[in-house]
Amino acid sequence: MYIVHIASELAPVAKVGGLADVLQGLSKELNHLGHHVEVILPKYDCLHVEFLKNLKKERKVTSFDGPFPIENTVWSAEVDGIKVILIESHHIEQFFNRGKIYGCPDDIDRFNYFSRAAMEYLFKAGKSPDILHVHDWPTALIPVLYKDMYTHLGFHVGGVSITIHNMQHQGQCLPQQLSRTGLRGEHYLSYDKMQDPHASENINLLKGAIVYADKIITVSPTYEKEILTMEGAFGLHHTLKEHRKKLQGILNGIDVEYWNPKKDPYLSKNYSLEGKNGHGVIACKKENKKKLRALLGLEESEAPLVATIARLVPQKSPELIKKALLFCLNNQAQFVLLGNSPIPTIHREFEAMQAELKNNKNATIQMDKDEALAHKIYASADMFIIPSAFEPCGLTQLIALRYGTVPIARMTGGLCDTVFDIDTSNKPQKQRNGFTFERANPKEMNAALERALDCYREVPEKWHYLITNGMRQDVSWKKPTKEYLNVYQDLCHQNKPLKEHLKSG
Repeated sequence: MYIVHIASELAPVAKVGGLADVLQGLSKELNHLGHHVEVILPKYDCLHVEFLKNLKKERKVTSFDGPFPIENTVWSAEVDGIKVILIESHHIEQFFNRGKIYGCPDDIDRFNYFSRAAMEYLFKAGKSPDILHVHDWPTALIPVLYKDMYTHLGFHVGGVSITIHNMQHQGQCLPQQLSRTGLRGEHYLSYDKMQDPHASENINLLKGAIVYADKIITVSPTYEKEILTMEGAFGLHHTLKEHRKKLQGILNGIDVEYWNPKKDPYLSKNYSLEGKNGHGVIACKKENKKKLRALLGLEESEAPLVATIARLVPQKSPELIKKALLFCLNNQAQFVLLGNSPIPTIHREFEAMQAELKNNKNATIQMDKDEALAHKIYASADMFIIPSAFEPCGLTQLIALRYGTVPIARMTGGLCDTVFDIDTSNKPQKQRNGFTFERANPKEMNAALERALDCYREVPEKWHYLITNGMRQDVSWKKPTKEYLNVYQDLCHQNKPLKEHLKSG
C-alpha cells in the first residue's frame, strides 16, 4: 500500500510530544512490512537536521493564501528509513521560521496554510496514495480540503483517516481564517459541519476532520470510550456519537529497538530477561542506579528510587507529581523528576521547588529535555509514577515496562489498557505488572505508592514477578500496525467503487 501521513511532528527531527514518536514507530513498522510510506512535514527552521539523510530539493509548488499565490520549495529526505517530504514556505509571514513548532499566536493560520500546501503538492505531483492519514488538529483540515476541493479537481485516494492523539486541542478559529485556505469559511458554520460547540461563531478544525474523515482512530481502546463523554471529548461528544461507526481505538506501541535495555548505548549496564528472571534484572538496574545517583548528586542508599518523566502541563497532574515527591521523601524513598513546562507559571513553580531541594540528597528535579538522561532514569528507577488527569495512551508506562521499572498509574485512557494492578486487577496473574489508583487525588495516589514501596521492601519475590511480567509484555508496534493496516484495507475496499467512478467521470 501507498500511505501518506501529513503531520506536524515526527521523531526525532521535529518532536514536542508523543505524536512524534507514534508517527515514527508506526511508519517504521509499515516500512518493515513492505509498504510505501511518506510523511509530509513543514520545513521548520528548528528541525534536527542531523537526523535527515539524503536531503535534496524536489520541486517548486505554488499554493495559496486566500487569492494570493505563494511559492514553496519541496524537499525530500530520509529519517530512520522513512521517506519524508518537507514543505518550505516562502510566505512573507515566515510561518515556519519561528524557532519553534507550536506556541505562536498564528498557529491556526500556519498549519492551515501547511495543510493546503501539502494537498497542492500531492495533487500537482500526480500522487495517488491509497491512504491519506492525518494527525490531530494541525492537519485536521486535510479531510475537508480533500472532500470539498480536491476530489472536484480529480484527485482521489483510497481513504482518509485521522488519528486523534489528544482531544483537548481542537483548533478553534474564525470563518475568515478558514477562507484563507480557499474554502468559504461561513459555509462551514453549521452544526453538521465545523461549527464549534462552545462558540457558535467559530470554526472547529478537529470537528471538521471528525465529520469529513472516513475513519477516526484514537490511540487506545479506553480513550475511544472516554471521548464519547462530555468530559473526555472537551465538547465534541455529540459529534463523535453521531460518527461513532467511524471510530476505533488502536493502542500505541513504542520503538523496541530504540527503547531496548539490552542494547541501549546510554546505559552503564545493559540487561534483558534472556537467561535471567527478575533477580538478574534487579542486579543490573542497581548498577545503573548507582551511576545515576552519582550523576545527579543523590546519596547511595538502599532506598527505592521513584521517577517520573513528563511534560509538565495540567494533563499530567503536576500538583500530584509534587505531592508524590514529598510523599517519597517522607517515606524513605528517593525521587527523580525530569521535565519541562511550556506554561511559565508551572515552570516557575518547579524551578522554585528545584531550588528548595538543592541540598537534598534524596530528591532532584531536572528541568530539561535530555534524551540520554531519560534513558538512564528508565533503566535505574524502581518505580515510575504517572498520575495523569487524562492520558489518551501514554508512552512512558510502555517504556518503563520495557526497562523493568514498575508503573504506578492513575486509571485513565491508555493507562487502563496497559497497566494492571498486581493486587486488584481481574487480568490473569501473568499480565499484572504494576499498581493503579482510580481518582487523580493525593489520597489514592499515596495509597498506591505506599503499596508499591511496601511490596519492594517486604515481598521481593512478588517484586521480581512484577518486573518479569512487565518486561515480557509486548509493547512493540507489531500488533497496532496490523490493526492500522486492517483499517486501511477496509477503507480502500469500501471506497474502491467510488474512486473508480470518480476517475472514469
